[in-house]
Amino acid sequence: MDIEDFRLRGHQLIDWIADYRASVAGRPVMAQSAPGDVRAALPTAPPARPEPFEAILADLDRVIVPGLSHWQHPSFFGYFPSNGTLASVLGDFTSTGLGVLGLAWQSSPALTELEEVVCDWLRQMTGLSAAWQGVIQDTASSSTLVSLISARERSTSFGLTRGGLQSEPSPLVVYTTRHSHSSVEKAALLAGFGRDNIHIVAHDSAYAMRPDALADAIASDRARGRVPCAIVATTGSTTTTALDPVKAIGAIAAREGVWLHVDAAMAGSAMVLPECRWMWDGIERADTLVLNPHKWLGAAFDCSVYYVRDAAHLVRVMSTNPSYLQTAADGAVKNYRDWGIPLGRRFRALKLWFLIREAGVEGLQARLRRDLENAQWLAREIEASLGWRVLAPV
Repeated sequence: MDIEDFRLRGHQLIDWIADYRASVAGRPVMAQSAPGDVRAALPTAPPARPEPFEAILADLDRVIVPGLSHWQHPSFFGYFPSNGTLASVLGDFTSTGLGVLGLAWQSSPALTELEEVVCDWLRQMTGLSAAWQGVIQDTASSSTLVSLISARERSTSFGLTRGGLQSEPSPLVVYTTRHSHSSVEKAALLAGFGRDNIHIVAHDSAYAMRPDALADAIASDRARGRVPCAIVATTGSTTTTALDPVKAIGAIAAREGVWLHVDAAMAGSAMVLPECRWMWDGIERADTLVLNPHKWLGAAFDCSVYYVRDAAHLVRVMSTNPSYLQTAADGAVKNYRDWGIPLGRRFRALKLWFLIREAGVEGLQARLRRDLENAQWLAREIEASLGWRVLAPV
């Protein structure tokens, strides 16, 4: 495919996507295919010779779309809200078209510096103080893993430079609730804590972590010779949108010298509304937090923003500095390869930049307020319906 053919096919593909979005409401929400249907409709071996682009587009209609559950359908209410506003889709398309990688600042300076800008825009939009610095990760799962690795290294005084967890005299403990996201347990396991050292803290009738139960659990573990390492609190849990009391939890974390990570992947976008910031009151006591613009704010997946208060600690834990990546600019710039697990990084900031600029903060606020009003309407309808009841606070 040469440039002119790309131009032609690109226009065709944009038209195809626009037609799909315009007609998606007329499709069934859930995929109608049975297990194996899509695979059976495709060749078992790759084509030996080039195929016309028209054949590829035809197979999108014939095979791929019937095998999709349509997340952009107006009647799709699963998992989390629409994650692909059209402005953000174009930002993602631009990122792929540019084909640049963020191995270091020098490999694509604009990639790094735009990411700095949009992360700081989002910080301001959510009312966070200037003490926070952000980086775009793929998902909250990765962000929570990075946070727990960072917590582990603080508790062990950088045990990774010695014998790692295997050489620690006492087990390190992570605290969370049964209503935290499954990625919290997965991250703790991958970070080497072990299932026996993931301690589940009791929750209240609103499914929020009980600070008194947390304090008791920490005291009990200390008495048994264990080392309280990290607390993962949630602002908007997946199953019930529960809100853990961050302020009270943060006070305990500060008193006990325990790392606090706040998973605000779902409800974090609501903090763009000043009237919702009570939901994470005390957030400035946290060490790290994550919120996902690809969940509620409308950014195309994947776009998870991870904020830290101590960037130097993060870089010390995550840094890799092979000779072929070293540059004269390193001392004056951010190298985001040292802010997470991957070395290569996509230009994810573009999708968020397009979204914020096209909608404006006021436009995003209006959409969030509309969604909150819709939720209250639905709660009232359920409460007024015989045989139905609301199971969690709305």
